[in-house]
Amino acid sequence: MATRIGTSGWSYDHWDGVLYPPGTKPAARLACYVAEFDTVELNASFYRWPRDVSFASWQRRLPDGFQLTVKAPRGLTHARKLYQPEQWCERIRTAWTTLDGKRGVLLVQLPPNLARDDARLDYFLAQLDGIPVAVEFRHDSWLCEDVFALLARHDAAYVVMSGAGLPCVLRATASFVYVRLHGPDHGSLYAGSYSDDDLRWWADRIREWEGAGSDVYVYFNNDGGGNAVRNARGLRHLLGQG
Repeated sequence: MATRIGTSGWSYDHWDGVLYPPGTKPAARLACYVAEFDTVELNASFYRWPRDVSFASWQRRLPDGFQLTVKAPRGLTHARKLYQPEQWCERIRTAWTTLDGKRGVLLVQLPPNLARDDARLDYFLAQLDGIPVAVEFRHDSWLCEDVFALLARHDAAYVVMSGAGLPCVLRATASFVYVRLHGPDHGSLYAGSYSDDDLRWWADRIREWEGAGSDVYVYFNNDGGGNAVRNARGLRHLLGQG
């Protein structure tokens, strides 16, 4: 089974001297990233869905074996709250076709004010049949066995989370496991650096999922100060990936 470890995004000014050589221009940052990691979580797509030519460019520029995970747009998840998703799903499917050979997972992060609605989620996931989907819930009403079973019927992953105020539920609902590590700071999301003990604990969980036959995707989202890069490197080292 394969485990891929990366970060949420690849272009940050404060990674200068951490991932990129000092003074690296933004246009050259992706090349620095793919020289070290084999997957990344594209978060810019949440704020503005990329044009088809952008997906085509990534397909050409990314090396063979690299997987680009894409975050669903907030127009679908936060504005429409998955209601009448057909148009957005068509755009997503077009992008997925364009990324041929370089695609990872579609990340769907639901807003904190969207309470459980099984029928809405079931309909949405049915529109994306054939696309691997991971769903991050931010409202506690979704955390129940019926929802986990719904995800399993669609082979959609429940996003395992770590971060301030977020429940860390170690639940596998798909043929793959998806983990988002938002930072160990108890007072703020996206902050802090995971300790060596923290990383060893996550490495043990990953080995358990691998032992159960699951591929695993892990993305560090604590980008401040280059922590995500350092933590991703540390976890990869613990798993013998470099």
